[in-house]
Amino acid sequence: MINKTYAWKRLAAHYRWHKKDEMKDLFLRDSERAQKYKVDLGNLYLDYSKNRINDKTMKYLINLTKEVKLKEKIDAMFSGQKINTTENRAVLHIALRNRTNTPIYVDGKDVMPEINAVFSKMKHFCDDVRYGKFKGATGKKLTTIVNIGIGGSDLGPFMATTALKEYWAKDMKCYFISNIDGSACEDVLSEIDPETTLFVIVSKTFTTIETLTNAGTCRKWLVDALGEPAVSKHFVAVSTNAAEVSKFGINTDNMFEFWNFVGGRYSMWSAVGLSIALMVGMENFERMLAGANAMDMHFKNTEFEYNIPVILALLGVWYNNFFGFKSYGVIPYDQDLRFLPKYLQQLDMESNGKSVAVNNKFVKYSTGAVLFGGAGTDVQHSFFQLLHQGTSIIPLDFIIPAISHNEIGFHHEILVANALAQGEALMCGKTVHEAAEELAKSGKTKAEISQLKRYKSFAGNRPSNTIVIKKLDPYSLGMLIAMYEHKVFVQGVIWNINSFDQMGVELGKQMALSILPELQGNASGIHDSSTASLIKLIKKMRK
Repeated sequence: MINKTYAWKRLAAHYRWHKKDEMKDLFLRDSERAQKYKVDLGNLYLDYSKNRINDKTMKYLINLTKEVKLKEKIDAMFSGQKINTTENRAVLHIALRNRTNTPIYVDGKDVMPEINAVFSKMKHFCDDVRYGKFKGATGKKLTTIVNIGIGGSDLGPFMATTALKEYWAKDMKCYFISNIDGSACEDVLSEIDPETTLFVIVSKTFTTIETLTNAGTCRKWLVDALGEPAVSKHFVAVSTNAAEVSKFGINTDNMFEFWNFVGGRYSMWSAVGLSIALMVGMENFERMLAGANAMDMHFKNTEFEYNIPVILALLGVWYNNFFGFKSYGVIPYDQDLRFLPKYLQQLDMESNGKSVAVNNKFVKYSTGAVLFGGAGTDVQHSFFQLLHQGTSIIPLDFIIPAISHNEIGFHHEILVANALAQGEALMCGKTVHEAAEELAKSGKTKAEISQLKRYKSFAGNRPSNTIVIKKLDPYSLGMLIAMYEHKVFVQGVIWNINSFDQMGVELGKQMALSILPELQGNASGIHDSSTASLIKLIKKMRK
Protein backbone atom coordinates (compact mmCIF):
# COMPACT_ATOMS: atom_id res chain seq x y z
CA MET A 1 0.00 0.00 0.00
CA ILE A 2 1.20 3.49 -0.83
CA ASN A 3 0.97 4.70 2.78
CA LYS A 4 3.66 2.16 3.75
CA THR A 5 6.25 3.47 1.28
CA TYR A 6 9.29 5.55 2.11
CA ALA A 7 8.07 8.44 -0.07
CA TRP A 8 4.74 8.57 1.79
CA LYS A 9 6.42 8.54 5.20
CA ARG A 10 8.80 11.28 4.06
CA LEU A 11 5.82 13.39 2.99
CA ALA A 12 4.12 12.78 6.34
CA ALA A 13 7.20 14.04 8.20
CA HIS A 14 7.48 17.01 5.86
CA TYR A 15 3.81 17.84 6.47
CA ARG A 16 4.33 17.89 10.24
CA TRP A 17 7.11 20.46 9.85
CA HIS A 18 5.39 22.66 7.29
CA LYS A 19 1.63 22.31 7.82
CA LYS A 20 1.38 25.79 9.34
CA ASP A 21 3.44 27.58 6.68
CA GLU A 22 1.75 30.74 5.44
CA MET A 23 1.64 31.21 1.68
CA LYS A 24 2.03 34.98 2.13
CA ASP A 25 5.38 34.33 3.81
CA LEU A 26 6.44 31.92 1.07
CA PHE A 27 5.85 34.63 -1.52
CA LEU A 28 7.80 37.17 0.55
CA ARG A 29 10.77 34.81 0.85
CA ASP A 30 10.85 33.91 -2.85
CA SER A 31 10.36 36.67 -5.41
CA GLU A 32 10.41 34.06 -8.21
CA ARG A 33 7.68 31.88 -6.73
CA ALA A 34 5.00 32.79 -9.30
CA GLN A 35 7.38 31.95 -12.15
CA LYS A 36 8.64 28.78 -10.50
CA TYR A 37 5.24 27.21 -9.92
CA LYS A 38 3.62 27.60 -13.33
CA VAL A 39 3.37 25.70 -16.61
CA ASP A 40 2.61 27.44 -19.91
CA LEU A 41 1.31 25.39 -22.83
CA GLY A 42 0.22 28.39 -24.89
CA ASN A 43 -3.48 27.60 -25.08
CA LEU A 44 -3.55 26.59 -21.42
CA TYR A 45 -1.60 28.08 -18.52
CA LEU A 46 -1.44 26.74 -14.97
CA ASP A 47 -0.42 28.90 -11.99
CA TYR A 48 -0.12 26.68 -8.91
CA SER A 49 1.94 29.08 -6.80
CA LYS A 50 -0.98 29.71 -4.39
CA ASN A 51 -0.55 26.32 -2.76
CA ARG A 52 0.89 25.27 0.59
CA ILE A 53 4.02 23.85 -0.96
CA ASN A 54 7.74 24.52 -1.24
CA ASP A 55 10.49 22.99 -3.34
CA LYS A 56 10.87 20.03 -0.99
CA THR A 57 7.13 19.36 -1.06
CA MET A 58 7.19 19.02 -4.83
CA LYS A 59 10.36 16.92 -4.71
CA TYR A 60 8.81 14.48 -2.24
CA LEU A 61 5.55 14.35 -4.20
CA ILE A 62 7.48 13.58 -7.39
CA ASN A 63 9.28 10.81 -5.49
CA LEU A 64 5.85 9.36 -4.81
CA THR A 65 5.30 8.91 -8.56
CA LYS A 66 8.49 6.86 -8.74
CA GLU A 67 7.37 4.60 -5.89
CA VAL A 68 4.13 3.78 -7.76
CA LYS A 69 5.91 3.47 -11.15
CA LEU A 70 3.65 6.11 -12.66
CA LYS A 71 5.63 6.37 -15.89
CA GLU A 72 5.19 2.64 -16.52
CA LYS A 73 1.45 2.89 -15.78
CA ILE A 74 1.05 5.77 -18.26
CA ASP A 75 2.88 3.78 -20.94
CA ALA A 76 0.68 0.78 -20.19
CA MET A 77 -2.48 2.81 -20.81
CA PHE A 78 -1.20 4.33 -24.04
CA SER A 79 -0.05 0.95 -25.36
CA GLY A 80 -3.46 -0.69 -24.91
CA GLN A 81 -2.67 -2.92 -21.94
CA LYS A 82 -5.68 -4.03 -19.90
CA ILE A 83 -5.23 -1.69 -16.97
CA ASN A 84 -8.95 -1.92 -16.09
CA THR A 85 -8.16 -5.01 -14.07
CA THR A 86 -11.58 -5.81 -12.60
CA GLU A 87 -13.19 -5.87 -16.05
CA ASN A 88 -10.09 -7.10 -17.95
CA ARG A 89 -10.27 -4.22 -20.44
CA ALA A 90 -7.92 -1.78 -22.06
CA VAL A 91 -8.51 1.93 -21.38
CA LEU A 92 -8.22 3.73 -24.69
CA HIS A 93 -10.17 6.95 -24.78
CA ILE A 94 -6.77 8.35 -25.78
CA ALA A 95 -7.05 6.35 -29.04
CA LEU A 96 -10.19 8.29 -29.98
CA ARG A 97 -8.13 11.48 -30.25
CA ASN A 98 -5.00 9.86 -31.71
CA ARG A 99 -4.57 12.47 -34.44
CA THR A 100 -1.31 11.01 -35.78
CA ASN A 101 -3.12 7.72 -36.41
CA THR A 102 -0.26 5.81 -34.81
CA PRO A 103 -1.32 2.15 -34.47
CA ILE A 104 -2.68 1.22 -31.02
CA TYR A 105 -3.20 -2.47 -30.36
CA VAL A 106 -5.65 -4.39 -28.20
CA ASP A 107 -5.24 -8.17 -28.23
CA GLY A 108 -2.92 -7.81 -31.21
CA LYS A 109 -5.39 -5.80 -33.31
CA ASP A 110 -4.90 -2.16 -34.31
CA VAL A 111 -8.04 -0.32 -33.14
CA MET A 112 -7.44 2.79 -35.25
CA PRO A 113 -9.09 1.58 -38.52
CA GLU A 114 -12.40 0.94 -36.69
CA ILE A 115 -12.22 4.28 -34.90
CA ASN A 116 -11.50 6.13 -38.15
CA ALA A 117 -14.36 4.35 -39.90
CA VAL A 118 -16.85 5.47 -37.24
CA PHE A 119 -15.56 9.05 -37.39
CA SER A 120 -15.91 9.01 -41.18
CA LYS A 121 -19.48 7.78 -40.84
CA MET A 122 -20.19 10.49 -38.24
CA LYS A 123 -18.83 13.18 -40.56
CA HIS A 124 -20.99 12.14 -43.50
CA PHE A 125 -24.09 11.89 -41.33
CA CYS A 126 -23.49 15.23 -39.59
CA ASP A 127 -22.95 16.95 -42.93
CA ASP A 128 -26.11 15.37 -44.33
CA VAL A 129 -28.18 16.59 -41.37
CA ARG A 130 -26.62 20.04 -41.12
CA TYR A 131 -26.94 20.75 -44.85
CA GLY A 132 -30.43 19.29 -45.19
CA LYS A 133 -29.66 16.15 -47.21
CA PHE A 134 -30.94 13.83 -44.45
CA LYS A 135 -34.51 15.07 -43.93
CA GLY A 136 -37.40 14.20 -41.66
CA ALA A 137 -40.43 12.15 -42.66
CA THR A 138 -42.30 15.16 -44.07
CA GLY A 139 -39.30 16.41 -46.04
CA LYS A 140 -38.36 19.19 -43.65
CA LYS A 141 -34.81 19.87 -42.52
CA LEU A 142 -33.96 18.48 -39.06
CA THR A 143 -32.95 21.47 -36.95
CA THR A 144 -33.57 20.19 -33.40
CA ILE A 145 -31.33 17.54 -31.83
CA VAL A 146 -32.50 15.66 -28.73
CA ASN A 147 -29.86 13.50 -27.03
CA ILE A 148 -31.33 10.70 -24.88
CA GLY A 149 -28.84 9.06 -22.52
CA ILE A 150 -27.73 9.01 -18.91
CA GLY A 151 -24.42 9.20 -17.05
CA GLY A 152 -21.52 9.31 -19.47
CA SER A 153 -23.97 9.20 -22.37
CA ASP A 154 -25.37 12.54 -21.23
CA LEU A 155 -23.02 14.51 -18.97
CA GLY A 156 -20.09 14.81 -21.37
CA PRO A 157 -22.10 15.66 -24.50
CA PHE A 158 -24.33 18.04 -22.50
CA MET A 159 -21.37 19.85 -20.96
CA ALA A 160 -19.41 20.12 -24.22
CA THR A 161 -22.39 21.13 -26.36
CA THR A 162 -23.24 23.89 -23.88
CA ALA A 163 -19.60 24.98 -23.63
CA LEU A 164 -19.34 25.29 -27.43
CA LYS A 165 -22.66 27.08 -27.96
CA GLU A 166 -20.89 29.87 -29.84
CA TYR A 167 -20.03 27.29 -32.53
CA TRP A 168 -23.54 25.91 -33.06
CA ALA A 169 -25.09 25.99 -36.51
CA LYS A 170 -27.23 29.12 -36.43
CA ASP A 171 -30.45 27.35 -37.44
CA MET A 172 -30.11 24.45 -34.97
CA LYS A 173 -30.92 23.90 -31.31
CA CYS A 174 -30.21 21.04 -28.93
CA TYR A 175 -31.87 19.40 -25.90
CA PHE A 176 -30.87 16.62 -23.54
CA ILE A 177 -33.08 14.10 -21.74
CA SER A 178 -31.47 11.95 -19.03
CA ASN A 179 -33.57 11.78 -15.86
CA ILE A 180 -36.21 9.04 -15.69
CA ASP A 181 -38.56 11.59 -14.11
CA GLY A 182 -41.34 12.08 -16.66
CA SER A 183 -40.98 15.83 -16.32
CA ALA A 184 -37.62 15.60 -18.12
CA CYS A 185 -39.35 14.26 -21.24
CA GLU A 186 -42.34 16.55 -20.94
CA ASP A 187 -40.18 19.67 -20.61
CA VAL A 188 -38.44 18.91 -23.91
CA LEU A 189 -41.37 17.48 -25.90
CA SER A 190 -43.50 20.50 -25.07
CA GLU A 191 -40.99 22.77 -26.80
CA ILE A 192 -40.11 20.94 -30.01
CA ASP A 193 -41.66 20.17 -33.39
CA PRO A 194 -41.81 16.48 -34.40
CA GLU A 195 -41.30 17.34 -38.08
CA THR A 196 -37.90 18.94 -37.45
CA THR A 197 -36.55 16.85 -34.56
CA LEU A 198 -33.82 14.21 -34.62
CA PHE A 199 -33.50 11.98 -31.55
CA VAL A 200 -30.08 10.49 -30.72
CA ILE A 201 -30.41 7.47 -28.38
CA VAL A 202 -27.12 6.73 -26.62
CA SER A 203 -26.89 3.34 -24.93
CA LYS A 204 -24.12 0.83 -25.57
CA THR A 205 -26.31 -2.19 -24.78
CA PHE A 206 -29.60 -0.51 -25.74
CA THR A 207 -31.04 -1.86 -22.49
CA THR A 208 -30.41 0.99 -20.02
CA ILE A 209 -33.78 1.35 -18.29
CA GLU A 210 -33.75 5.15 -17.92
CA THR A 211 -32.63 5.74 -21.50
CA LEU A 212 -34.96 3.21 -23.12
CA THR A 213 -37.94 4.38 -21.06
CA ASN A 214 -37.34 7.97 -22.15
CA ALA A 215 -36.72 6.87 -25.73
CA GLY A 216 -39.98 4.90 -25.73
CA THR A 217 -41.93 7.95 -24.56
CA CYS A 218 -40.34 10.09 -27.28
CA ARG A 219 -41.04 7.39 -29.88
CA LYS A 220 -44.73 7.28 -28.96
CA TRP A 221 -44.91 11.08 -29.15
CA LEU A 222 -43.39 11.03 -32.63
CA VAL A 223 -45.55 8.16 -33.90
CA ASP A 224 -48.70 9.85 -32.60
CA ALA A 225 -47.76 12.92 -34.63
CA LEU A 226 -46.21 11.46 -37.81
CA GLY A 227 -46.93 7.73 -37.91
CA GLU A 228 -44.82 4.59 -37.45
CA PRO A 229 -42.67 4.98 -40.62
CA ALA A 230 -41.31 8.29 -39.28
CA VAL A 231 -39.22 6.51 -36.63
CA SER A 232 -36.40 5.62 -39.03
CA LYS A 233 -36.21 9.24 -40.20
CA HIS A 234 -36.18 10.82 -36.76
CA PHE A 235 -34.19 8.40 -34.57
CA VAL A 236 -30.56 7.31 -34.70
CA ALA A 237 -28.61 5.24 -32.18
CA VAL A 238 -25.17 5.18 -30.60
CA SER A 239 -24.95 1.55 -29.57
CA THR A 240 -23.49 -1.88 -30.24
CA ASN A 241 -26.75 -3.84 -30.05
CA ALA A 242 -27.92 -3.89 -33.66
CA ALA A 243 -30.78 -6.32 -32.95
CA GLU A 244 -32.42 -4.07 -30.34
CA VAL A 245 -31.74 -0.94 -32.36
CA SER A 246 -33.49 -2.49 -35.36
CA LYS A 247 -36.35 -3.73 -33.18
CA PHE A 248 -36.89 -0.14 -32.01
CA GLY A 249 -37.36 0.88 -35.64
CA ILE A 250 -34.01 2.54 -36.29
CA ASN A 251 -32.19 1.81 -39.54
CA THR A 252 -28.93 0.17 -38.45
CA ASP A 253 -27.16 2.19 -41.16
CA ASN A 254 -27.76 5.03 -38.71
CA MET A 255 -26.25 3.20 -35.75
CA PHE A 256 -22.86 4.43 -34.55
CA GLU A 257 -20.59 2.06 -32.67
CA PHE A 258 -18.23 2.52 -29.73
CA TRP A 259 -16.14 0.02 -27.82
CA ASN A 260 -15.59 -1.69 -24.47
CA PHE A 261 -12.20 -0.02 -24.14
CA VAL A 262 -14.02 3.33 -23.81
CA GLY A 263 -15.66 3.83 -20.42
CA GLY A 264 -18.90 5.80 -20.23
CA ARG A 265 -17.44 8.84 -18.49
CA TYR A 266 -14.64 8.95 -21.08
CA SER A 267 -16.89 8.42 -24.10
CA MET A 268 -17.73 11.94 -25.29
CA TRP A 269 -14.72 11.64 -27.64
CA SER A 270 -16.42 8.74 -29.46
CA ALA A 271 -19.72 8.48 -31.34
CA VAL A 272 -21.30 9.27 -27.94
CA GLY A 273 -20.34 12.83 -28.90
CA LEU A 274 -22.57 12.68 -32.00
CA SER A 275 -24.83 15.43 -30.62
CA ILE A 276 -21.75 17.65 -30.17
CA ALA A 277 -20.67 17.02 -33.76
CA LEU A 278 -24.17 17.65 -35.08
CA MET A 279 -24.34 21.01 -33.35
CA VAL A 280 -20.82 22.37 -33.94
CA GLY A 281 -19.84 20.42 -37.06
CA MET A 282 -17.43 17.52 -37.36
CA GLU A 283 -14.53 19.88 -38.06
CA ASN A 284 -14.95 21.55 -34.68
CA PHE A 285 -15.49 18.17 -33.01
CA GLU A 286 -12.14 17.09 -34.47
CA ARG A 287 -10.56 20.31 -33.18
CA MET A 288 -11.75 19.27 -29.72
CA LEU A 289 -10.10 15.88 -30.26
CA ALA A 290 -6.91 17.65 -31.35
CA GLY A 291 -6.84 19.72 -28.16
CA ALA A 292 -7.28 16.57 -26.08
CA ASN A 293 -4.51 14.88 -28.06
CA ALA A 294 -2.19 17.81 -27.36
CA MET A 295 -2.80 17.30 -23.64
CA ASP A 296 -2.32 13.54 -24.08
CA MET A 297 1.10 14.11 -25.61
CA HIS A 298 2.04 16.62 -22.91
CA PHE A 299 0.98 14.11 -20.26
CA LYS A 300 2.76 11.17 -21.88
CA ASN A 301 6.03 12.88 -22.79
CA THR A 302 6.66 15.66 -20.25
CA GLU A 303 8.81 15.29 -17.14
CA PHE A 304 6.56 15.13 -14.11
CA GLU A 305 8.00 18.34 -12.62
CA TYR A 306 6.40 20.24 -15.55
CA ASN A 307 3.46 17.94 -16.25
CA ILE A 308 0.14 19.70 -15.60
CA PRO A 309 -2.09 16.64 -14.91
CA VAL A 310 0.60 15.12 -12.68
CA ILE A 311 1.09 18.36 -10.73
CA LEU A 312 -2.67 18.77 -10.17
CA ALA A 313 -2.99 15.14 -9.10
CA LEU A 314 -0.11 15.40 -6.63
CA LEU A 315 -1.51 18.58 -5.10
CA GLY A 316 -4.84 16.79 -4.66
CA VAL A 317 -3.11 13.89 -2.88
CA TRP A 318 -1.15 16.34 -0.71
CA TYR A 319 -4.33 18.01 0.53
CA ASN A 320 -6.54 14.92 0.73
CA ASN A 321 -4.15 12.54 2.43
CA PHE A 322 -1.97 14.81 4.55
CA PHE A 323 -3.98 17.95 5.35
CA GLY A 324 -7.27 16.02 5.46
CA PHE A 325 -9.04 18.34 2.99
CA LYS A 326 -11.66 15.94 1.64
CA SER A 327 -13.33 18.26 -0.90
CA TYR A 328 -12.27 20.50 -3.74
CA GLY A 329 -14.07 22.95 -5.97
CA VAL A 330 -13.90 23.79 -9.67
CA ILE A 331 -15.01 27.33 -10.47
CA PRO A 332 -15.11 28.27 -14.17
CA TYR A 333 -15.44 32.00 -14.75
CA ASP A 334 -17.32 31.45 -17.99
CA GLN A 335 -21.08 31.04 -18.29
CA ASP A 336 -20.77 28.44 -21.05
CA LEU A 337 -18.64 26.24 -18.75
CA ARG A 338 -21.27 26.24 -16.00
CA PHE A 339 -21.90 22.48 -16.35
CA LEU A 340 -18.21 21.57 -16.20
CA PRO A 341 -18.27 20.85 -12.43
CA LYS A 342 -21.26 18.54 -12.87
CA TYR A 343 -19.40 16.64 -15.59
CA LEU A 344 -16.24 16.45 -13.48
CA GLN A 345 -18.21 15.07 -10.55
CA GLN A 346 -18.80 11.88 -12.50
CA LEU A 347 -15.29 11.82 -13.94
CA ASP A 348 -13.62 12.15 -10.56
CA MET A 349 -15.99 10.62 -8.00
CA GLU A 350 -17.09 7.65 -10.13
CA SER A 351 -13.45 6.96 -11.02
CA ASN A 352 -11.78 7.30 -7.63
CA GLY A 353 -14.62 6.82 -5.16
CA LYS A 354 -13.20 3.40 -4.29
CA SER A 355 -12.25 1.60 -1.08
CA VAL A 356 -10.72 -1.61 -2.50
CA ALA A 357 -7.22 -1.56 -3.98
CA VAL A 358 -6.14 -3.38 -7.13
CA ASN A 359 -4.59 -6.06 -4.90
CA ASN A 360 -8.11 -6.88 -3.63
CA LYS A 361 -7.54 -5.43 -0.14
CA PHE A 362 -9.43 -2.60 1.55
CA VAL A 363 -7.44 0.62 1.57
CA LYS A 364 -6.43 2.27 4.85
CA TYR A 365 -6.29 5.84 3.57
CA SER A 366 -8.52 8.42 1.95
CA THR A 367 -9.15 8.15 -1.80
CA GLY A 368 -11.46 10.26 -4.01
CA ALA A 369 -12.45 13.71 -2.83
CA VAL A 370 -15.90 15.30 -2.98
CA LEU A 371 -16.03 17.65 -5.98
CA PHE A 372 -18.43 20.54 -6.38
CA GLY A 373 -18.52 23.91 -8.09
CA GLY A 374 -20.36 26.31 -10.32
CA ALA A 375 -19.89 29.34 -12.51
CA GLY A 376 -18.32 32.52 -11.16
CA THR A 377 -19.52 35.05 -10.25
CA ASP A 378 -22.82 33.34 -9.33
CA VAL A 379 -21.23 31.02 -6.76
CA GLN A 380 -19.53 33.93 -4.99
CA HIS A 381 -23.01 34.68 -3.69
CA SER A 382 -23.83 31.13 -2.65
CA PHE A 383 -21.08 28.96 -1.12
CA PHE A 384 -18.05 31.29 -1.12
CA GLN A 385 -18.92 32.43 2.40
CA LEU A 386 -17.91 28.97 3.61
CA LEU A 387 -14.77 28.95 1.45
CA HIS A 388 -13.51 32.20 2.96
CA GLN A 389 -14.62 31.99 6.59
CA GLY A 390 -15.86 28.46 7.18
CA THR A 391 -14.07 25.90 9.33
CA SER A 392 -13.46 23.59 6.35
CA ILE A 393 -10.61 24.39 3.97
CA ILE A 394 -11.46 23.52 0.38
CA PRO A 395 -8.82 23.84 -2.37
CA LEU A 396 -10.10 25.36 -5.61
CA ASP A 397 -9.40 25.38 -9.32
CA PHE A 398 -10.26 28.70 -10.95
CA ILE A 399 -10.69 28.51 -14.74
CA ILE A 400 -10.48 31.79 -16.65
CA PRO A 401 -10.71 32.46 -20.41
CA ALA A 402 -8.57 35.49 -21.28
CA ILE A 403 -10.88 36.39 -24.17
CA SER A 404 -14.68 36.27 -24.06
CA HIS A 405 -16.96 35.35 -26.95
CA ASN A 406 -19.14 38.26 -25.90
CA GLU A 407 -17.06 41.36 -25.23
CA ILE A 408 -19.86 43.63 -24.01
CA GLY A 409 -18.70 46.81 -22.29
CA PHE A 410 -16.53 45.93 -19.28
CA HIS A 411 -18.33 42.67 -18.43
CA HIS A 412 -15.33 40.44 -19.06
CA GLU A 413 -12.86 42.66 -17.21
CA ILE A 414 -15.17 42.64 -14.17
CA LEU A 415 -15.53 38.86 -14.43
CA VAL A 416 -11.77 38.27 -14.62
CA ALA A 417 -11.10 40.78 -11.84
CA ASN A 418 -13.43 38.80 -9.59
CA ALA A 419 -11.72 35.51 -10.43
CA LEU A 420 -8.25 36.86 -9.71
CA ALA A 421 -9.44 38.61 -6.55
CA GLN A 422 -10.92 35.42 -5.13
CA GLY A 423 -7.64 33.53 -5.43
CA GLU A 424 -5.73 36.41 -3.85
CA ALA A 425 -8.27 36.86 -1.05
CA LEU A 426 -8.31 33.15 -0.20
CA MET A 427 -4.53 33.16 0.04
CA CYS A 428 -3.92 36.50 1.80
CA GLY A 429 -6.97 36.71 4.04
CA LYS A 430 -7.28 39.60 6.49
CA THR A 431 -6.05 39.50 10.07
CA VAL A 432 -8.15 40.73 13.00
CA HIS A 433 -5.71 43.65 13.35
CA GLU A 434 -6.08 44.56 9.67
CA ALA A 435 -9.84 44.35 10.00
CA ALA A 436 -9.74 46.66 13.01
CA GLU A 437 -7.64 49.22 11.16
CA GLU A 438 -10.02 49.11 8.21
CA LEU A 439 -13.02 49.66 10.48
CA ALA A 440 -11.29 52.57 12.18
CA LYS A 441 -10.64 54.25 8.83
CA SER A 442 -14.33 53.87 7.98
CA GLY A 443 -15.22 55.87 11.11
CA LYS A 444 -16.39 53.11 13.42
CA THR A 445 -16.21 53.63 17.18
CA LYS A 446 -13.95 51.56 19.43
CA ALA A 447 -16.98 49.63 20.66
CA GLU A 448 -18.09 48.91 17.09
CA ILE A 449 -14.57 47.87 16.11
CA SER A 450 -14.35 45.50 19.07
CA GLN A 451 -17.71 44.03 18.14
CA LEU A 452 -17.03 43.61 14.39
CA LYS A 453 -13.30 43.00 13.87
CA ARG A 454 -13.43 39.21 14.19
CA TYR A 455 -16.46 38.97 11.90
CA LYS A 456 -14.56 41.04 9.33
CA SER A 457 -11.39 38.91 9.49
CA PHE A 458 -10.40 36.13 7.09
CA ALA A 459 -7.99 33.35 8.03
CA GLY A 460 -6.51 33.14 4.53
CA ASN A 461 -3.83 30.58 3.61
CA ARG A 462 -6.44 28.74 1.56
CA PRO A 463 -5.04 27.13 -1.58
CA SER A 464 -6.10 27.47 -5.20
CA ASN A 465 -4.89 26.82 -8.74
CA THR A 466 -5.56 29.24 -11.56
CA ILE A 467 -5.99 27.77 -15.05
CA VAL A 468 -6.09 30.32 -17.86
CA ILE A 469 -7.18 29.42 -21.38
CA LYS A 470 -6.87 31.91 -24.20
CA LYS A 471 -10.48 31.46 -25.31
CA LEU A 472 -13.17 28.83 -24.82
CA ASP A 473 -12.96 27.13 -28.22
CA PRO A 474 -13.08 23.44 -29.20
CA TYR A 475 -9.30 23.01 -28.96
CA SER A 476 -9.01 24.58 -25.48
CA LEU A 477 -12.02 22.62 -24.24
CA GLY A 478 -10.38 19.40 -25.42
CA MET A 479 -7.19 20.27 -23.57
CA LEU A 480 -9.07 21.15 -20.40
CA ILE A 481 -11.11 17.95 -20.23
CA ALA A 482 -8.15 15.69 -21.06
CA MET A 483 -6.17 17.47 -18.33
CA TYR A 484 -8.74 16.47 -15.70
CA GLU A 485 -9.02 12.92 -17.09
CA HIS A 486 -5.30 12.37 -16.66
CA LYS A 487 -5.27 14.02 -13.25
CA VAL A 488 -7.88 11.51 -12.07
CA PHE A 489 -5.89 8.61 -13.56
CA VAL A 490 -2.69 9.68 -11.78
CA GLN A 491 -4.46 9.86 -8.43
CA GLY A 492 -5.91 6.39 -9.00
CA VAL A 493 -2.41 5.05 -9.65
CA ILE A 494 -1.09 6.67 -6.46
CA TRP A 495 -3.98 5.32 -4.38
CA ASN A 496 -3.56 1.88 -6.02
CA ILE A 497 -7.21 1.69 -7.11
CA ASN A 498 -8.85 0.95 -10.46
CA SER A 499 -10.17 4.28 -11.76
CA PHE A 500 -12.02 2.65 -14.66
CA ASP A 501 -14.81 0.54 -13.21
CA GLN A 502 -17.95 1.79 -11.47
CA MET A 503 -19.36 -1.12 -9.54
CA GLY A 504 -20.61 1.20 -6.82
CA VAL A 505 -23.53 2.30 -9.00
CA GLU A 506 -24.88 -1.26 -9.36
CA LEU A 507 -26.45 -2.09 -5.98
CA GLY A 508 -29.01 0.71 -5.99
CA LYS A 509 -30.06 -0.17 -9.56
CA GLN A 510 -30.49 -3.84 -8.65
CA MET A 511 -32.63 -3.01 -5.64
CA ALA A 512 -34.74 -0.56 -7.67
CA LEU A 513 -35.62 -3.39 -10.06
CA SER A 514 -36.86 -5.47 -7.12
CA ILE A 515 -38.98 -2.59 -5.77
CA LEU A 516 -40.50 -1.61 -9.13
CA PRO A 517 -42.97 -4.56 -9.38
CA GLU A 518 -44.24 -3.73 -5.89
CA LEU A 519 -45.01 -0.16 -6.90
CA GLN A 520 -46.65 -1.29 -10.14
CA GLY A 521 -48.87 -4.01 -8.69
CA ASN A 522 -49.47 -6.34 -5.77
CA ALA A 523 -46.07 -7.98 -5.64
CA SER A 524 -44.28 -8.01 -2.31
CA GLY A 525 -40.65 -8.28 -1.33
CA ILE A 526 -38.43 -8.49 1.70
CA HIS A 527 -37.13 -5.11 2.83
CA ASP A 528 -36.06 -3.31 5.97
CA SER A 529 -39.04 -1.94 7.89
CA SER A 530 -38.41 1.66 6.75
CA THR A 531 -38.35 0.80 3.03
CA ALA A 532 -41.34 -1.52 3.36
CA SER A 533 -43.44 1.16 5.10
CA LEU A 534 -42.43 3.77 2.50
CA ILE A 535 -43.52 1.48 -0.35
CA LYS A 536 -46.85 0.97 1.38
CA LEU A 537 -47.29 4.70 2.03
CA ILE A 538 -46.48 5.76 -1.55
CA LYS A 539 -48.85 3.16 -3.02
CA LYS A 540 -51.58 4.40 -0.71
CA MET A 541 -50.97 8.05 -1.64
CA ARG A 542 -50.98 7.23 -5.36
CA LYS A 543 -54.44 5.64 -5.06
